[in-house]
Amino acid sequence: MTTSARRATEAESPQDLAHAPLGRALLRAEQAHRGLLPWQEVHAAFAACTRQPLVTGPEASLYFGAPAVAFALNAAAAGSHRFTRTREVLHAKVVAVAERRIALAHRRIDRAQRPRPSEYDLFYGLTGLGAYFLHCDPSSGTLREIVAYLVRLVRPLEGLPGWWTPLSPSGTVSTDFPAGHANAGMAHGIAGPLSLLALCLRHGITVDGQGDAVREICAWLDRHRRDGRAEAWWPPWTTSTDQHQNNGPSAAPRPSWCYGTPGIARAQQLAGIALGDVDRQELAEQALIDCLADPDQLQQVTDPGICHGAAGVLFATQHVARDAAPGRFTDHLEPVRRLLHEFPTAGHGGLLDGSSGTALAQLADENGGTATDWHHCLLVG
Repeated sequence: MTTSARRATEAESPQDLAHAPLGRALLRAEQAHRGLLPWQEVHAAFAACTRQPLVTGPEASLYFGAPAVAFALNAAAAGSHRFTRTREVLHAKVVAVAERRIALAHRRIDRAQRPRPSEYDLFYGLTGLGAYFLHCDPSSGTLREIVAYLVRLVRPLEGLPGWWTPLSPSGTVSTDFPAGHANAGMAHGIAGPLSLLALCLRHGITVDGQGDAVREICAWLDRHRRDGRAEAWWPPWTTSTDQHQNNGPSAAPRPSWCYGTPGIARAQQLAGIALGDVDRQELAEQALIDCLADPDQLQQVTDPGICHGAAGVLFATQHVARDAAPGRFTDHLEPVRRLLHEFPTAGHGGLLDGSSGTALAQLADENGGTATDWHHCLLVG
């Protein structure tokens, strides 16, 4: 299924985590935990998401189908015994989905073929399923299998990164990307696997070669880092021409969780912490500080959403700030808060670029954190 066809299918489905109604269900759960709504409304919202047969086929992922519903229910439960039986049934389905996907990915590597982004990325791939297991079942053998797969994915193939895809960033064949690309972003690129590998290291979930894989990703990001007037930043993706001629964008991209400096910087900060690499952590934090202090970059943020808007920038920055030296980001959070409130609320209730996600980020900001565990689908911590 192409990315455009996949998105069309998801837009019609109540099992889509990125959009409504799962996003609305998560918001209702957050509000219920805070005593702002009765739990009956939460149960009704999730019931609306599970009336259709749960999707467990090739398109099932953290953001779609049975894994998306399973993640949302676990996030809403937030360590309680709510939805226990349903979560157990769904968990078995997610294990089966992941095991099939892992086997297919290893067979692709054995054939020395290039991956589709949907094999490994956070939205549609095994990194997203790994995020589910890290949150819901961290002692799972399936999680270690996913980590081992990512270690294999990172190994270079014919002089290019192992995650180099023959497709365009939209997941399709394109004349604009005749030799494909390597994606750096959190949503569809290597920052997602880097975050998962680093978070697993921090939690003591390790496999052979995991530290080397983290270093390999960081080294690739170092080679493609750009240094502007005063700040470091990363292109959202690299093509074969960029790879060999140091071409590509000449200005920093829009700050965002999905593709921009906030997401990539958080992934590298996590890597630095996991490896005990203070210089790596410092570089990542300074890159984000410089991004937030640059009016030219901030003015590119034009919506309030999580994916590529102000809510995502704020939420990623808050997680970076929690692991940085106390007070280092104090002066940089308020401008992003003001930016978030400048935009009208999105018309739909989606998590990633709709009103539910914006409201969840605002609740977290106002209360010093989340009451539920919805944020684990962003892999920021």
